[in-house]
Amino acid sequence: MAKRKEQKNPANQLAQNKKAGHNYEILETYEAGIALTGTEIKSVREGKMNLRDGYARVRNGEVWLENVHISPYKQGNQFNVDPLRNRKLLLKKREIAKLAGVVQEKGIAIVPLKAYLKHGYAKILIGVGKGKHEYDKRETLKRKEQARDVQRALSQRYD
Repeated sequence: MAKRKEQKNPANQLAQNKKAGHNYEILETYEAGIALTGTEIKSVREGKMNLRDGYARVRNGEVWLENVHISPYKQGNQFNVDPLRNRKLLLKKREIAKLAGVVQEKGIAIVPLKAYLKHGYAKILIGVGKGKHEYDKRETLKRKEQARDVQRALSQRYD
């Protein structure tokens, strides 16, 4: 049986935070539901969501997604809400408690990685990330480039 390559952007993926992998070393990931209003979910389904500067915070036993921009829905008029409002993430109590404990460490943040649809519901893949230093980022880029060069050389050799 042939191994199927994973698609870069599957049909159900709505948004992706490409900078998160560059700025953070992702230690763990969690899948969370997100509480949205009616016009927000319509806008999200159109792909009008930006995760780039977003982060999550644990407050009062709840996880809140902050600084994520969801553009107002065109036909929403009076029902549209603030595009940068804080949105509640839906996780199990056990996961919230674990996140609250991990975030106490210095240099650890909860960052949104992807937004996608699963069985008709909007989900956010959040990652517990440790911030990278500038030299770590350069090292990662150098390793990726070397791996790419090796792949290129191997593919030319066998063509």
